[in-house]
Amino acid sequence: MKNKILQIFFVIATVVGLNILANHFFFRLDLTEEKRFTINNATKNLLKNLDDEVYVKVYLTGKGIPAGFKRLENAVRETLDEFQIYGGTKIKYAFIDLNSEYKDEKTRNEKIVQLAQKGIPPTNAMANEDGKKTQSLIIPGAVITYKGKEIATLLLKGNKLSSPQQILNQSYEGVEYQLASAIKNVTATQKKKIGFFVNYSKLPAVNQLDLIGALKKNYELYPVDLRQSPTLDGLDAVLVMKPDQVFNDDDKYKIDQFIINGGKALFFIDAVKVDSVARERSLAQIQSVGLEDLLFKYGVRLNPNLIKDAQMCAAIPLDVGNFGNKANIQLVPWQYYPLINTFGKSPIVKNLDAIYTKYVGSLDTVKANGISKIPLLMTSRYTQILKAPAVMSYNFANKKLDANDYKAGVQIVGVLLEGKFESLFTNRILPSDSRSVTFKSEGKSSKIIVCSDGDIPVNDFDKTQNMPLPLGFDKYSGNTFANKDFVLNAIDYLLDDNGVITARNKEVVLRPLDKVALQDEREYWQMINLVVPIVVLILAGLLKGYWRKRQYA
Repeated sequence: MKNKILQIFFVIATVVGLNILANHFFFRLDLTEEKRFTINNATKNLLKNLDDEVYVKVYLTGKGIPAGFKRLENAVRETLDEFQIYGGTKIKYAFIDLNSEYKDEKTRNEKIVQLAQKGIPPTNAMANEDGKKTQSLIIPGAVITYKGKEIATLLLKGNKLSSPQQILNQSYEGVEYQLASAIKNVTATQKKKIGFFVNYSKLPAVNQLDLIGALKKNYELYPVDLRQSPTLDGLDAVLVMKPDQVFNDDDKYKIDQFIINGGKALFFIDAVKVDSVARERSLAQIQSVGLEDLLFKYGVRLNPNLIKDAQMCAAIPLDVGNFGNKANIQLVPWQYYPLINTFGKSPIVKNLDAIYTKYVGSLDTVKANGISKIPLLMTSRYTQILKAPAVMSYNFANKKLDANDYKAGVQIVGVLLEGKFESLFTNRILPSDSRSVTFKSEGKSSKIIVCSDGDIPVNDFDKTQNMPLPLGFDKYSGNTFANKDFVLNAIDYLLDDNGVITARNKEVVLRPLDKVALQDEREYWQMINLVVPIVVLILAGLLKGYWRKRQYA
């Protein structure tokens, strides 16, 4: 009896001791292969440093939600539970079913419209259960509020060229980043500053509205007259969009020293200018904006050519011949408008949808000491290179493609450069030059991104409706491509000192069931799942009874 009392006391003391230790030494073990429940260190730091309550309203829920979306809903719930571990009482959340919350259909529809205006459009989800097709209206997003401010985040994001199952899995992988990024932006006390050069591009303001509107939510934007500004001090990044005038040496020096001193830069530059010269053809001419030597010094060369992509390209309306007495206008694949759907290994482009480009050239990386070069955007391998100057005929679009003409292979059209850049003006600034006092030939580590298409960040304008179209919207196919996501991810990566964007690297492997075997052996496995546990319990009970009978007989 005394031994039993000691054993009980020992067990109680052990449990109490473990609880005391757990309060002082907190740890968690993630035994999944992909570490799907492990939160990024940058996210942990963000959550631990919250100074007020963050409230997350998730609308991805409801009765009858398809299994794929249910898995995504569970991922959101599990991620928010993990957030609460590191954010404590500062993180609160609720799942809101609009059908239960708003019984009145009119009020419910008004709420759906409000969420769509905030950036969470509804999704019609089709499901096939027991041979029956069902349709559900899903709101795949969340609204995060903090100190009276709010921000919406879309949780259903992936490459539209993938299968629905893959898109949901890509969204699953991106849950932590979408939520953490939204929390980071809504809780930011100071916004990073981005400068636009206003005197080196004739690009109309209406063609920049969608990007500017998206950037204004999280950054402070400044139009910069580079010729009048002595330096770029005070800015965190500069965005060079579709320049069409030559940068003089003084202004190039300002950009150079800005980057050398740790400033970030994003370049969207056309090395070739395309002009229509007749109804049947266009002319491609070499365009130099004076930044080629600067970028070459940093490790990338802009090639004066155009890429034709036979596998992935957009379509444009062309006259393919008369139909009776009228012109026969049809959408025809236009190889000069590649759809970029091949990406490098970077959180900037992880699970990104295709990107819409127009008259894009190729990039080459060149030697630059201490600079790492990561390709971001690439064409398919079925390409042809057209060197400028050249005439582009519209007639080729009606002809059958010859695979032998498209053997140029994968072409890089976007690259990330990181490291300590060496100044273009090294050994060129004389001691008598007033700039020599502040000149640096090499300084802080920095990052720049160079893309060989000036149209990636440019939105079209609908003259009939007198309104700008969304960035990446193809008015002929009606698809919206991921141009805006790419630019926002790129800027976020350049300016993300905390490293929250690295959460985009999370990868969850799909392990699909064999659908044929599932259909043929459904009843067999259902029977095993129902009967085997009961049989095991009965056998365990019988064995225990037999053992007790033998022991106490």
